[in-house]
Amino acid sequence: MSERIAFIGGGNMASAIIGGLIKEGVSPQNIDVVEPSEEARNQLQASFGITAQAQATDALTGAGLVVWAIKPQTFKEAALAAAPFTGNALHLSVAAGIKTDSIAAWLGTERIVRAMPNTPALIGQGISGLFARAGASEADHARVAQVMATTGESIWFDTEDKLDVVTALSGSGPAYAFYFMEAMTMAGTEMGLSRDEANQLAVSTFAGASTLAKTSADAPQVLRQRVTSKGGTTFAAISSMEDNDVRALFIDAMYAARERAKKLGDEFGAA
Repeated sequence: MSERIAFIGGGNMASAIIGGLIKEGVSPQNIDVVEPSEEARNQLQASFGITAQAQATDALTGAGLVVWAIKPQTFKEAALAAAPFTGNALHLSVAAGIKTDSIAAWLGTERIVRAMPNTPALIGQGISGLFARAGASEADHARVAQVMATTGESIWFDTEDKLDVVTALSGSGPAYAFYFMEAMTMAGTEMGLSRDEANQLAVSTFAGASTLAKTSADAPQVLRQRVTSKGGTTFAAISSMEDNDVRALFIDAMYAARERAKKLGDEFGAA
């Protein structure tokens, strides 16, 4: 990975990818970043030795890959500013909701891949959904896969609308896990444990259960059934959740996330 890589946006997701690239041997001198926030620019300098720029300049013309790690609300403005310098590059967007039709219109290129990562990418344990426009070559696919591998696993999808589902499932998914950890910690403290004790038990339980599910040949449903003996403590807890329609409410919440992902694209995409 010797070509120059430019990042538009230098926040958490950009930092996760940059950190992964540097671990794989990419020199910080081969990475350009455009980041309006002075605080974020200072953090990039402190963390990676990268001198980021406040706005797009002709320095971007040397980039073979441009990674769009920017908020949906500011994507169009940033794209129009960078477009004069990035026409020959492969473009990888990790921005939520923004469709590749909009990105192609703003940048004037078809070499676009869209990714939906999640926050465990910060520790190299993420998973991303990927979709490429027809203008992206097999070499472009391989290049993106190589870059995203520094943050964890990836799955390619054949239609872009599936990325809205990915957003609802894995993109927002870490927050669901944290939400349940919060609830378990709260219940533990209400029943007499210290907060630190309850938090350690909750977090380690999720970590262990996730590892077990990932390494087991059995589906999560089977794993759950094995530890839910009728009349036992787990059975009482699951029965309570089923009686209160927790599963249905949780599924409704994911539909809400998918709809919001769609609306982001409609609201901040090209007219």
